[in-house]
Amino acid sequence: MTQGPGTSGLILEEPLLWEKGKPGRSAFSMPERDVPETPIPMDLAGDGPDFPDLSEVDVVRHYTRLSTWNFGVDTGMYPLGSCTMKYNPKINEKIASFPGLSSAHPLLEESLCQGNLQILFELQQYLAAITGMDAVSLQPAAGAQGELTGMLIFAAYFRSLGEKRIKILIPDTAHGTNPASAALCGFKPVSLKSGNDGTLDATVVKELMDEETAGIMLTNPNTLGLFEESIREVADLVHAKGGLVYGDGANMNAVMGIVDFKRCGVDVMHLNLHKTFSTPHGGGGPGAGPVCVVEELKRFLPVPRIVEQDGRFVVEHDYPDSIGRLHGFFGNYGVLVRAYCYIRAMGAAHLKKASQLAVLNANYIRQELREALDLAYDKPCMHECVFSDKSLHKYKVSTLDLAKRLIDHGYHPPTIYFPLVVPGAIMIEPTETECREDIDQFIAVVKEIISEAGQDAEMLRQAPARTKLRRLDETLAARKPCLIG
Repeated sequence: MTQGPGTSGLILEEPLLWEKGKPGRSAFSMPERDVPETPIPMDLAGDGPDFPDLSEVDVVRHYTRLSTWNFGVDTGMYPLGSCTMKYNPKINEKIASFPGLSSAHPLLEESLCQGNLQILFELQQYLAAITGMDAVSLQPAAGAQGELTGMLIFAAYFRSLGEKRIKILIPDTAHGTNPASAALCGFKPVSLKSGNDGTLDATVVKELMDEETAGIMLTNPNTLGLFEESIREVADLVHAKGGLVYGDGANMNAVMGIVDFKRCGVDVMHLNLHKTFSTPHGGGGPGAGPVCVVEELKRFLPVPRIVEQDGRFVVEHDYPDSIGRLHGFFGNYGVLVRAYCYIRAMGAAHLKKASQLAVLNANYIRQELREALDLAYDKPCMHECVFSDKSLHKYKVSTLDLAKRLIDHGYHPPTIYFPLVVPGAIMIEPTETECREDIDQFIAVVKEIISEAGQDAEMLRQAPARTKLRRLDETLAARKPCLIG
């Protein structure tokens, strides 16, 4: 059998802390009390269970063992398509944890946090240069909030013109949150079917773009990992009808230093700093979804904005046309610091090189697995490649079975059953941080699993077998979740 990273190992069981505790154990020596003892009033004591008595080694081993159940990009390859789960250099973590950066109070006087504000100001300039856009707001705290911000800017722009536009065009290869972001701002999403090559057909846009349509939301590269080559033509068609073009920049990891989005005709776009620019991604946050705009839309950007005045950096709120504040403070400041450090460390040349390597790695996997799996679209891809499980049907094996068996070999499964336009989709994004040897090992494991499908399909349908728990009933878990610790 092909030896993957997870073909052998030690799985440690771990009970609840309440099951481990014994009266009298302690992990901390309390100082002698220097005030009179006062019993807790009965109305505050409650009837719930007390905390367990635990020794220091009990606590340390408990949380260390729980950590071994988790899988992250520091554990191994995390080929999650559409999400860019790349390795994050630890130097950026170290710098973001400096007390002057991590402990700065959000209500500090500007004179006492000039360095902090300078980082924000310069990050805005860097992101504008990377995208080719004119102005940037760091306010949005997530990619979806960045999309929402873009749609609010669309709405504010047409309101300023006295126009009422009610529709937004959204290709079926756009990110799944795009329709919701448009709908929240009062627009009706209109789906555009992609062409036979997996990209947008400009003639479809021409047919649907009218004076009631505010514009289009494009994900480029799209969720099939393909570059929308007609973007300039599409933008011209939208602009000819007075509309705006929104660019979902969540897949920026494929095009840093290569694509100028303003020249492509994009008016508003967001970036996911927690994908492309070196911040741990997942676990519910924090994130950052800065929004970049052309000069004409700059006045609508959220407040506050970090600007430079007479050699000082100030937090400016006085923008009457702004869509307003998106959250209380820059509470995701650490994410922004990590992105700033990453950009400074890489420089323009190496940011471009990172994108080139991400595209190279994805195309290498596409080429090496094209005979083993069915390619959804047989053309060069960008940062990710998409296969289907069509070739596995003869074994009565599905995408889900392949994904579960990958867990036995020590890999986090890639994105499956998305995008919806590909039946049984298997979307693989290796990112630029994986070396050829590790990618070759992943490819060999996928081929081994496909070979297993022809020999023992039932074994795949029962996978995973080497994990702490076997295959779970995910439908039941979603409908009747167990929320008791």
